[in-house]
Parts: sequence; structure tokens; C-alpha cells
Amino acid sequence: MSMAESDNEDGGSPPPKKKFSGKKLVLFVVLPMLLLVGGGAAVMFSGILDAKTDEASKKEEKKAEDATKAAPAVFFDLPDMLVNLNVTGRRPSFLKMQISLELARQEDVPAVQQVLPRIIDNFQVYLRELRLDDLKGSAGMYRLREELLMRVNGAVEPVKVKDVLFREMLVQ
Repeated sequence: MSMAESDNEDGGSPPPKKKFSGKKLVLFVVLPMLLLVGGGAAVMFSGILDAKTDEASKKEEKKAEDATKAAPAVFFDLPDMLVNLNVTGRRPSFLKMQISLELARQEDVPAVQQVLPRIIDNFQVYLRELRLDDLKGSAGMYRLREELLMRVNGAVEPVKVKDVLFREMLVQ
């Protein structure tokens, strides 16, 4: 007989059952659950599951591009503008611009011609407040284009102007 059998026969107590301690519970139950939840959140936020919606949106964008390619571009030339810029020195600075508006349809030209004084007024008021520093660099040109586009779309509201194009821009 072995020692373990003799202890059991002698009235010794059976070996104690092992219980899960708090550390083991956290290690084997809570930690894997947190990893699964965190992994699921990472997949959701990374956009892996959005691949199907991305494909659908790309198809819609392609259809919109095809529609715009099919329709010929319509341009409306504004009269030349000459404004003095807001300067702090004694020497005045001037901005001379030639601008074209890109319209969505040929039928929009009469509506733009009807509100042309309002468009010119909006542009003049804005351009007179510009400083030379506002026009420097490509970022300045981009801000100017966006601001003019917003103003012209506000003036011709039912009509949609697609873009503001600079034919000439001279700062003296």
C-alpha cells in the first residue's frame, strides 16, 4: 500500500478541491471577454465591415460622375472687377479679377443674368475687405474661391453654381 492510500484508510481527509481564486477568475474569464469586446470594437471602427457600403457609395459616385460627364459644362463670364484692397499703409493696392461661373445647366444662364447686380455687389463687398496676406499662396486662393462660391450660390439660390473659376487675377 502506498502512503496516500494509507492516509485515506486511516481516516485522513481527502485532498482539498481547488477553487477559482479572484486572480484566476479575472485571468480566464474577464480578460478574454474584454479582448473579444475590444477586438469587435476595433473591427467596427476600422471600417472592415463597411466594405460593402464603400462599394455601394463608389458605384453611386461613379454614376454621378458619368452624369456630369454626359452634360456639357456651361460657363458664364462675369464682368471684369477692379477693387481696392484693405491696406494699412498709404499706398493703395488693387485687385483686378476676371471670373467665370460654372453652371449645372444651360437653362440657368437667364436666372444668373437676372441677379447679376446682386452677385457683383456681394463680390465687391467681400473683396474690398481682403488684405494682401489673404490672397497669398494656394490656401488663400482656395479660401477666396470657396467664399465667392458660397456668396454666388446665396445670390442665385434656386440655381446651383458648381464652381467659381479665375480667368485672371492681378494684384497691384
